[in-house]
Amino acid sequence: MLNKVPEVTIWFWVIKILCTTVGESFADWINMKLGVGLVNTAWIFTAVFVVVLVVQLRLKRYVPFPYWLTVVVVSVTGTLYTDILTDHLNVPLWISTAVFSVLLAVVFGVWWLRERTLSIHSVNTLPRESFYWLTVLVTFALGTATGDWTLELTGWSPGVSVLLPLGLIAAIALLRKFGANPVLSFWLAYILTRPLGANIGDWLGSPKVAQPGEPTGLALGTFTTSLIFLGLILATVIYLTVTRSDVTETYDATHTPQITADPKRERIALAGFALLAVATGGLLVWAHSRPHVGPAPEEDATSTVQLAPGQAVKKFPATKVDALKALATTSLRDARSGNATGAHAAAQSLRDLWDADQASLQPLDNTGWTFLDAQMDQVLKTFGIDHSNPPMSPARQEAELSTLLTDMR
Repeated sequence: MLNKVPEVTIWFWVIKILCTTVGESFADWINMKLGVGLVNTAWIFTAVFVVVLVVQLRLKRYVPFPYWLTVVVVSVTGTLYTDILTDHLNVPLWISTAVFSVLLAVVFGVWWLRERTLSIHSVNTLPRESFYWLTVLVTFALGTATGDWTLELTGWSPGVSVLLPLGLIAAIALLRKFGANPVLSFWLAYILTRPLGANIGDWLGSPKVAQPGEPTGLALGTFTTSLIFLGLILATVIYLTVTRSDVTETYDATHTPQITADPKRERIALAGFALLAVATGGLLVWAHSRPHVGPAPEEDATSTVQLAPGQAVKKFPATKVDALKALATTSLRDARSGNATGAHAAAQSLRDLWDADQASLQPLDNTGWTFLDAQMDQVLKTFGIDHSNPPMSPARQEAELSTLLTDMR
């Protein structure tokens, strides 16, 4: 095979950042609109990823459209995996960051032991390309966890947070120009494009005014942000398809080979990377110690009105009510049978669907929606979902779920 990865030009980095932004905004939008829950959404995109990856692996050379389509799908899938750990399994972001860092080191280690190279200029066999895509998937998950953890530590807004990965990438570029190892420089910058793109997505999609501790931005919304960036990706891919300027063989034929590496400069640059890591850690520790507003604590919702059973959903579409009742029934059945994991998963899916339907249900009957939202919150509290308390007893879960089903009958 010819090399299956594009040449690292300015277009490579532009489109990579566009893809990471789509990964953040599109994953959020899909998760809310599909209404099937975070885990099921991840399964759907995993299946899509397998399909597009098979198409990509069957090619014998780099083709822009399938390659970058795979990157877009990987970006969404990797983001969903991290979101599952954080939102569904309540894994702290620092643990997710540590786990994905170790996993990435393992992938790199096995790749090196088997192929003796980590260079993307030699991705010309099926094993090397398989290692490459596995690495890309882990870097997206790691970048998501690292970026979110940074926001949590510092309390910075997404707009301000853009500056950290952007500055680090610029510093890596300078060290690379000085003589740093090209493979190490590439993968460090590649990982950092994920939090950069994610912060850009959050900045563009978040509302201009939000609750204390919540991100603020330009209020474009996740759908509009995704649409804009998907359009830019498509335009860039069309340009690269026509010009073939990022095909390795075309690039090598029109550019002078780079100067041979200087071991002394590589060692100096390696020390520069170490200093950069220490300085970044110091900055984060300092920012964390400064007064800042963290995420607003979830407060118990209370309803100021009492409605008769079935009254709250009277103006809501029957299909939507039936979908909510089905998830609540599943959670209640699992709670009664002792299947705590299944009950929690169904309650999580119920929360996701309820949040996704808010935009369509609340305008139909704000009083009914507010009344049900209060009871929904009580259900979630018994499972420790969106609340800091540990899961309550199955009996308490069953009682709140039964009340919710009565309100929706």
